[in-house]
Amino acid sequence: MNNNAKKVALSAAVRWGLCSAVLAMSMSAQAEVDGFVENATYARDRVGISKFRNTVQIEGSKSLGAKGGFNEVSVHGTFRGSYDGVYDLNEDEFGEDSGGVIILEQIGVDAEILGPGAPAIPAADVPHGQGLELPGGDFYNDANPNDGMVVLGTHLHPTDGGVGFGVPVAPCDKDSRGCLDGYLDFDSSELKSPEFNDRADFLREAYVDATKYLDSGGAFNVRVGRQQVVWGRTDLFRVLDVLNPVDFSRHNIYDELEDIRYPMWMATAEYQMGATKSFEDLNFQLVWNFDEFRPHNLGQSGTPYRILDAGSFFRGMKNCWDNGCTVANFAGGGVATDFAPGVIGIRDVHLPAWTLANTQVGAKMEGSYKGLGFSLNALNYRSQLPSLRGGIPADNPFTPEVESQAYDHLIAFDIHFPRINLVGGSLDMYSDKLKSVFRLEAAYTQGEEFANTLQPELYSDSDVARWVFGWDRNTFIPFLNKKRAFLFSAQVFGQHLLDHELEDGPLGPTGMPDWKDNYIATLLIKGWYKSDTFSPQLIIAHDYKAEATTLAPSIDWIINDSWRVILGANIKTGEGARKFDDCRSCNPFGPFTATGLHPDPLVSGSVGLGGYEPLGRFRAGPLGMAQEEDEVQITVRYRF
Repeated sequence: MNNNAKKVALSAAVRWGLCSAVLAMSMSAQAEVDGFVENATYARDRVGISKFRNTVQIEGSKSLGAKGGFNEVSVHGTFRGSYDGVYDLNEDEFGEDSGGVIILEQIGVDAEILGPGAPAIPAADVPHGQGLELPGGDFYNDANPNDGMVVLGTHLHPTDGGVGFGVPVAPCDKDSRGCLDGYLDFDSSELKSPEFNDRADFLREAYVDATKYLDSGGAFNVRVGRQQVVWGRTDLFRVLDVLNPVDFSRHNIYDELEDIRYPMWMATAEYQMGATKSFEDLNFQLVWNFDEFRPHNLGQSGTPYRILDAGSFFRGMKNCWDNGCTVANFAGGGVATDFAPGVIGIRDVHLPAWTLANTQVGAKMEGSYKGLGFSLNALNYRSQLPSLRGGIPADNPFTPEVESQAYDHLIAFDIHFPRINLVGGSLDMYSDKLKSVFRLEAAYTQGEEFANTLQPELYSDSDVARWVFGWDRNTFIPFLNKKRAFLFSAQVFGQHLLDHELEDGPLGPTGMPDWKDNYIATLLIKGWYKSDTFSPQLIIAHDYKAEATTLAPSIDWIINDSWRVILGANIKTGEGARKFDDCRSCNPFGPFTATGLHPDPLVSGSVGLGGYEPLGRFRAGPLGMAQEEDEVQITVRYRF
């Protein structure tokens, strides 16, 4: 074992020991306590170690008996601490030494493309900071040196005539460029041990549960504290299950939702009526999320998992706004161009402050009618996904003065998290004839916002309909196992944007890069051997519009009551990144940025010139944007 590996192992052991001691002391000796210690080691093709996560989790509960008019009162706590050694073991890829000098593509332009009498500009490889200087001034290289960066999207695709710019990749305490204050701005310790932060994420659950039995035969239950409230009946893709934000930086969409939801401080009240004249069972639930708003963790640049690679785009754009940047193939659609600070990029992120008005409320009715399980759901909440809104004050780089005014169709944004209304429901039914369970879940939302290059502020909202249809069946496959049935579980996820906008411009499509209609299908096949201690399974997911597929085979071996080993892989196939309008031809500073295809050189609007970045990621989806994340995985867990 080399010195670096010894340091990692020792650090992990110390963290485990301290965490175990603190958490064990926090639980009463009379409480029911159990937990586990786990190591998850993943290796990625051409990258090396992509995860070396060491976790200790302790779960405890204690009954307090009858209290305060309730028949049963109990307290529950779950504590988790982890240390991911990938940032030490593979620091050239993901740690403080990641990134380096970058070279940007310039395909060149013909004479007079940049204006009457302008010379031709040849193809070239242009270092960051050495692009075409606009009349308004260059950016300052001492604030934004050509070091510690990668070109946006370079691990997924070539620039291929599109845009690209530098993205700082070191943790934010090592390189603060592009770090958004309070959002995707993790330092080294927060990346290595994400539970130990100012949100106290080591406290996975801490709630009081109280139940009062009613004379009618029903019950009234109240639960208050930090918890996960699960709505919905489907896996992998969330339709109704949106109460808790998700940490996608752990392993994209592939970890169990139970492990990647962020517990929130919430109160639930449930009236369990039981059987009525019309229903075999009927319950009503109210949910109040009174915690401070929290968005999804999408993963930031420099981390192994970044869903849609959105965190890289955000950081690169924030760096452009703060420090200026060089953008590949921008001027005339082919010249690497230097932008000064305050022209393009992301200016700020607006995280809602805690107020009573910013809390989130929901209601659910759930029951069973003639064997048909159902729920009706309603929720008013904040979008956990960011929306980029244009129309912010910026500078025109073609004039000497600093205007600080809004320009239509300019790629300069603030990040917002809009308010959303959701209504939906679910059904599940068992068919004895087919020996199958069928599940249906649907939701309709108002207020979600999407990128849209047809609009002056480069976004618009749309009502969205989502649904999942699922099927589960235990089926014998005699030539594989004569004594134990295999579980087959399939589901199809659909999404429809009711206010979708897309037009054909002279050079390509413009509008909303998200598909108007899209479908993702999944299939799980799981078997059991050796008294259910040895379980092979295969998960397949396919995105129809992105033409991308994920295969995840694994073997789960329960050695005894304490030890468990999971050996698996995650393999992607498909198209990968797609091209879409990138707004190089949006003409925000007419007539300086107009082309011969603009009917009026003083009117902004895109003519459809596109590339892979930045909006092609929405066409590729989470499966297509993870094409370079093939892995082998081994997880060892010891439960105590």
